Amino acid sequence: MEHNIALLDAIPYLRAYSGQIFVVKAGGELLQDPRWRDAIARDLATIHRLGIGVVFVHGGGPQLDEEAARLGIKSEIVAGRRITTPALIDAAIMCWRGRLSAAWVTALQASGERGFGLAGYDGGLIRAERRPPVQVTTDAGDKVTVDYGLVGDVREVKTDALRSLIALGVPVITPLAQGAAGEVLNVNADTVAAEIAVALKAAKLVVLTRAVGILADPADPHSVLHWTDLVELAELEQKGMIRGGMRPKVAAIRRALLGGVPRVHVVDGRHSGSLLSEVFTTEGSGTLVVTEADEAPPEPLI
Repeated sequence: MEHNIALLDAIPYLRAYSGQIFVVKAGGELLQDPRWRDAIARDLATIHRLGIGVVFVHGGGPQLDEEAARLGIKSEIVAGRRITTPALIDAAIMCWRGRLSAAWVTALQASGERGFGLAGYDGGLIRAERRPPVQVTTDAGDKVTVDYGLVGDVREVKTDALRSLIALGVPVITPLAQGAAGEVLNVNADTVAAEIAVALKAAKLVVLTRAVGILADPADPHSVLHWTDLVELAELEQKGMIRGGMRPKVAAIRRALLGGVPRVHVVDGRHSGSLLSEVFTTEGSGTLVVTEADEAPPEPLI
């Protein structure tokens, strides 16, 4: 499916967002087809050329699962988040900071845009604190105490380097942070994107997935919500409709909105132009999330 955007329809959005910053996150599953990767890179390059700053954060769950299996390393996910052992953090550094970052940077450069690959630990860009054991509710509804290992909760994002790079191209961020003792900590990529969006006072956080948006019922692919708010998301969570990897995404959406990011979008990254369609048309192509449903009219803002 191609999304054709009429220039006249896009002008109000370009006026609204010129000079502002979008933070875009893509899951590792969107690297599984080079066509998806290349289409996303083209959209990011287009947005940057239109005078909007872009920071791109990538995940890499499927690739880390494959690497762990190849190396014989146990990999376990509880409540949508990965338990990270020292062996697994070494594999993540090799896989994410190496192959995955390079894949996104070279895709951007093939689209005529400069990409700059950075891990969160580079230059102390993202500082995190190791998470203590926490009680979580599993998808089955059981409450368990989990030690996530070398997993961090973000405490600081240094924005000076990001702002300098945004003027030159697109920073590509690998979600590995620097711990208090100098160790490398794994941080969920959705969380990293939300924290960067808050720190940069971004106009938008866009989460690219391999789904059409947020579903009211995960069993029904046609139940996509085109417009929702935090109240409705909380209700879906209580009903058990937010499961697996969607749980940290919803937590990141909540963090971004409550941290001052006006709008969050969840968009299917498999379709060429879907990112542009979502942010530059009234109809959009995924799910738009705001803090409260009656707080603002549909876009454009001006």
